[in-house]
Amino acid sequence: MEVLSSDKVTINNPADITIIVGYFIMVIGVGIWAMFRTSRGTVGGYFLAGRTMTWWPVGASLFASNIGSGHFVGLAGTGAASGIAVGGFEWNALFIVLLLGWLFVPVYLTAGVITMPQYLKKRFGGTRISLYLSVISLFLYIFTKISVDMFSGAVFIQQALGWNIYVAVITLLLITALYTVTGGLAALMYTDTVQTVVIIVGAFVLTGFSFVEVGGYSALLDQYRSATPSNFSSMDPQRYNISPQCYTPRQDAFSLLRNPTTGDLPWPGVVFGIAIVGGWYWCTDQVIVQRCLAASSLTHVKAGCIMCGYLKLLPMFLMVFPGMISRVLYPDEVGCVVPEECKRVCGTEVGCSNIAYPKLVVSIMPNGLRGLMLAVMLAALMSSLASIFNSSSTLFTMDIWTRIRPQATDRELIIVGRVWVLCIVAISICWIPVVQVAQSGQLFDYIQSVSSYLAPPIASVFFLAVFVKRVNETLHRLVFSLRHSKEEREDLDWELEEKGRKARREAGERRREKNSSGAVAEEEEKSGICHLVGRFCGSSSGSQSHETDVPEEQENLPDISEDPVWKFTVDANALVMMAVAVFAWGYYA
Repeated sequence: MEVLSSDKVTINNPADITIIVGYFIMVIGVGIWAMFRTSRGTVGGYFLAGRTMTWWPVGASLFASNIGSGHFVGLAGTGAASGIAVGGFEWNALFIVLLLGWLFVPVYLTAGVITMPQYLKKRFGGTRISLYLSVISLFLYIFTKISVDMFSGAVFIQQALGWNIYVAVITLLLITALYTVTGGLAALMYTDTVQTVVIIVGAFVLTGFSFVEVGGYSALLDQYRSATPSNFSSMDPQRYNISPQCYTPRQDAFSLLRNPTTGDLPWPGVVFGIAIVGGWYWCTDQVIVQRCLAASSLTHVKAGCIMCGYLKLLPMFLMVFPGMISRVLYPDEVGCVVPEECKRVCGTEVGCSNIAYPKLVVSIMPNGLRGLMLAVMLAALMSSLASIFNSSSTLFTMDIWTRIRPQATDRELIIVGRVWVLCIVAISICWIPVVQVAQSGQLFDYIQSVSSYLAPPIASVFFLAVFVKRVNETLHRLVFSLRHSKEEREDLDWELEEKGRKARREAGERRREKNSSGAVAEEEEKSGICHLVGRFCGSSSGSQSHETDVPEEQENLPDISEDPVWKFTVDANALVMMAVAVFAWGYYA
């Protein structure tokens, strides 16, 4: 995966290496601290962090889960190629993330679910719709999101460290899987908070150096429109038949809303189409919703969504604009159109816009800060991968394995979830050869295309389920208008649920009888290694490891009532954030 074959700068000085090592020590330290601080011995504790998270780790984890290394490469690359319109994907989220906190999460909480397929199962009954959503979500996680993150992360790692792609990606996958498997969602959300700080600080530093190098914002406005490759004049036009539009920057590059017929991202699609895709991702995707379900109260959910919304203002300035600056500073490499030249620069013949961000890092950052930028990429990659690992583990365990073994105990479910993470890591490693050949620059666009095909039907199903109570028979507390209902509800799948509860209850009783009849002495005879592993994974014997008959979160439905003062505070902040978003859209429209 050769990206910058010329003037390649690798990170091999003490300052950069010290920062990278310090970053790994910090992340691993926070993960270990979070592991021993939270309960990981129950389903609720492992998959939902015990529903104890406050607003700031919720907001940080929402942002870190969304911003992967693919954002740095994809947003900067598209910005270099066509301008700021791609930032509409980010700023659209400022409105939709409020829908998540104010309209969707209250219904998910009162439904007492852990996964999104569980909600559809409760809402419509049967198993086919929930099974379909589980399978399609796992497929997308493994073969699209992980692929994009590994591809874009490997671009940085290989160029910065000179590592073999297999060594780089396998190392990161194993480190990420380590704290995902052992720590559960709580450790993941706390490490995401650290990753968010690293991402923002490092990206701000690079943005500052970039604007200084180009001469400021006004210089970017003037120079971007003339950022054409100088070597194009030597190309034989009859041989390649390349249109001037391929190498000349767009005249509407600094417009967020573009012509509905001639624009590359027409404004109706940006306003309405992205809203549909965003509604599917932010309001129904397991990776995102699971972080909100881990919050200690609905107020903390809303505050976390507001924090995430403000952070989503930043990618336009921290990723898109630096990508455009990279084209101004290095038009021959980033804006190349001659196939032979592109092949030499980045290893592909279709263009090299994807190297816009890596080119800035290795060219303008001094020693030490170059290591910081690699740490930023590692943070984005690891936080995104860890979120996918944890959420796909939750989907497989709670929606597929419980269908195979309804009598599975908490302990078994947690073990299966951890083993599934290892399976995903193995599949991801096997997928590396595909990622290597998929570096033509079209992978990011391909993922968006796939999402656009799948988003409308899934989003419409959830929209009807949450807001239209007549779609199916009335089920209390499963639609927004009935979220405060206190009526007794008998789920459509109550027989299967009751069978699973009974099996888990019987398994828990058998385990308690075994412990009371001398199994404790047998447990003490186990090797110290077994005890150490059990304690490290949060499943050691003792009073905290007894199986619960049913996850507490499903027996006692969360209270979605809010303190009037804090409710007014978060509502007011939501209005302020929407005003900021409207101003930003209007300014760049």
